[in-house]
Amino acid sequence: MKKTMLKVVVCAVMVAALGWIAGDRTHLFAATHLFTTAGAAGPVEIKIDNYSFTPADITVAAGTTVTWVNRDDVPHTVRNNDGTLKSKALDTDDRFSMTFDKPGTYEYFCSVHPKMTARVVVK
Repeated sequence: MKKTMLKVVVCAVMVAALGWIAGDRTHLFAATHLFTTAGAAGPVEIKIDNYSFTPADITVAAGTTVTWVNRDDVPHTVRNNDGTLKSKALDTDDRFSMTFDKPGTYEYFCSVHPKMTARVVVK
């Protein structure tokens, strides 16, 4: 009986792990989507939903294009204080993209909802 139970538990863990690996890696550890590191210069998507940017902090390689997609029911913007990030008001399903060529830290916010903040770190 103990061996059978052990086999069931091991199989369940393997199925969960495979689902996590094949999916968006948030199935087992839901908070991992808050901080993301992109190793290669490829497209990255940030979701705007429930009055937040997800992931809130992201590290990307220089040359990476980041796209923000508004999944919320209300308009949002992507802005920063020095004007390097400046989207129009994004309605539901609207997108805004920017390619980050220069290393640095880009802190940004929604000008409609200033408590919505996040950052992109470019290495």
